[in-house]
Amino acid sequence: MKKSLVALALTGALAGTSCGVHAQSSVSIYGTLDAGIANRSGPNTPTVVGKRDNNKLGFRGVEDLGSGLKALFQLEIRYEPDTGTIESNSRPLFQGQSRVGLQGDFGTVRLGRGLTAFQETSTAYEPWSGMPAVAGYQTDLQVAGYTSDPLSPAGNSLNRFSNAVFYNTPLIAGIFQLNVTVASKEANNNPAIIGRGTALAPQFPANSQAAVVPYSVSATATQGKFSAYAAYERNAVDTTLWSVGGWFKPIEPLKLMATYQKQDQQESVFINPETKGWVLGANYTLGAGLIRAGYGQKRPDNQFNDPGIAKTRQYSVGYDYNLSPRTYLYADATRKKAVTAFNFVSVGIHHNF
Repeated sequence: MKKSLVALALTGALAGTSCGVHAQSSVSIYGTLDAGIANRSGPNTPTVVGKRDNNKLGFRGVEDLGSGLKALFQLEIRYEPDTGTIESNSRPLFQGQSRVGLQGDFGTVRLGRGLTAFQETSTAYEPWSGMPAVAGYQTDLQVAGYTSDPLSPAGNSLNRFSNAVFYNTPLIAGIFQLNVTVASKEANNNPAIIGRGTALAPQFPANSQAAVVPYSVSATATQGKFSAYAAYERNAVDTTLWSVGGWFKPIEPLKLMATYQKQDQQESVFINPETKGWVLGANYTLGAGLIRAGYGQKRPDNQFNDPGIAKTRQYSVGYDYNLSPRTYLYADATRKKAVTAFNFVSVGIHHNF
């Protein structure tokens, strides 16, 4: 069934491209192929074929409407490189994003599904550029364990809003930009979440409407060798997160990064509602190569000294070697320790088209 849906979507997208080419300023097909061999320490953890980055097939287009106004769209399918299936076998066809909107002197307005303002902004301040690599930090420590979409279907991505409006201001004075995402409260087929309720009477029953209107705001300032951001987000179960970060280039090949974030779950968790996290990172360009390095911590509250709640520490190093402007080889190694610890190593190839 899923193969049929993918084929139908591709056929429709390509047909739309051919019949609408005269009306479009530009229409493009793009994608990523990333696959590698990885091993995680521990019992029953065989070497596997996996990925460092998301694999995607996308379609984007812009139509010039005149007077500085443009219509734009973007559709993005995610898939698993080792099996060819839709990402995680449980996510929507256009998991990456499905947005349509307008762009002009007022900025950019889009509607649909995509990364929240916070999630999209913060990736530029993380040493693995926001890739969901095990060695990276964006999916755990850089968000202090937070999820943007807790009322989504089981297995869905946790850093996006569906049923949302996205707004980005133009670049102000060549330095500043404000980004806002607001989602509706409509139900999206979530499983039951106990929260502050009980198993018989969960706080959020299956297919719940959001408790509050989810929203996300970020602001960035970039000038020369320095950039900084601040962000605040509230999700559908009224969990909030704020985050600040920056990067600095003391010399051109070197980029130093730091972020700090705090999650507050008091509206849906009885005890230990706060989690704090911070990450330090660096990228260093050396010829055709790029060295990545980072260290971070995540500190949940532990009011009762529960041994099952522990601070997370993570050390990671990585290396990319560019074979061309579109293809590179990579190697990652990380050690992550919380209640238990594991080591992880991977090597692979990444190709953009």
